Amino acid sequence: MNTTPDQNLTAIFPKWLIWTMAGIAFAGFADAAYLTANHYFGIPLICTIVHGCDIVTTSSYSLLFGIPVALLGLFYYLMVFLLFAVAIDTQKKKFASLAMMVTPAGLVASLYFLYLQIFVIRALCFYCLISVGTSALLFILGMVGLFRYAKKDVSVKK
Repeated sequence: MNTTPDQNLTAIFPKWLIWTMAGIAFAGFADAAYLTANHYFGIPLICTIVHGCDIVTTSSYSLLFGIPVALLGLFYYLMVFLLFAVAIDTQKKKFASLAMMVTPAGLVASLYFLYLQIFVIRALCFYCLISVGTSALLFILGMVGLFRYAKKDVSVKK
């Protein structure tokens, strides 16, 4: 067998994919940080495109077991970003693969909260929509990366 314990990151994933996903995760982190700061410090939300930010962020659905959903999103995006940062630093594929494997959880959570905004709260939050977008992009790119990884990993084992 010709496999190494952990192949070089760029032997499996293209650089553009890793850097793009790290950038999207950072954007999601910044978005969630703004919403978290709004929750804890009362920083006003500037919401000009849609006008339901305050309704959504002060609804009972903005907390999960007493924890702001924005804070949970902040931790999610930080985890994904840090996994990519470690992958870039160490050039180990396992960190990038792990980051890609958690993206379905972020997408499912975002879609659930989008459902709540549309059908239950009946208001939309611009920043929450950004989170849906970043989660969806991370998921799509993550699945592209994992399928690329699986294809190359199988070919290496031959």
